[in-house]
Amino acid sequence: MIEDIKKATTAQMKKAVEVLATDLQKIRTGRAHPSLLDHIQVNYYGSPTPLKQVANVTAEDARTLLVQPWDKGMVTVVDKAIRESDLGLNPSTAGMSIRVPMPPLTEERRRDLLKVVRHEAELARVAVRNARRDGNKDLEALVKEKLASEDDERRAHEAIQKLTDQYIKEIDDVLAKKEQDMMAV
Repeated sequence: MIEDIKKATTAQMKKAVEVLATDLQKIRTGRAHPSLLDHIQVNYYGSPTPLKQVANVTAEDARTLLVQPWDKGMVTVVDKAIRESDLGLNPSTAGMSIRVPMPPLTEERRRDLLKVVRHEAELARVAVRNARRDGNKDLEALVKEKLASEDDERRAHEAIQKLTDQYIKEIDDVLAKKEQDMMAV
């Protein structure tokens, strides 16, 4: 029982770190990377569809992404979706391909993006703490139902706290790496 609670708590904490990593990929550092456009939804014949399911996205060079929709009729729809995204990009269409130049980041824009990155990291920390809280509640319920001793509960609480510290440190490491990437010119 206690091991199941630890496994569930670990899985929740690991998921929080993974979500943070994918969220931080969306925040650009000045270099063109195809994952920057992963979260963009395109209106594909009436239903919202992820961009990567209707087009091929590649990095043409360090500052330009190349988007090639598979359906010729989707070129204008994909162009519009990229323009209306929260990334502030201005794509240019040439036949069946769309070039998305990455404008250089200003110092002010970098600072704004750092605030967003730190906020995302804090949300991940909160998710890890919530996982700890849920795990501790489950342990307390086991003790109330007399399925575990108080000594077992105390040891399990300590193990969950160690997990929490480990995943908070992972989040801080991911944050530090992203901040370093963002401030590099």
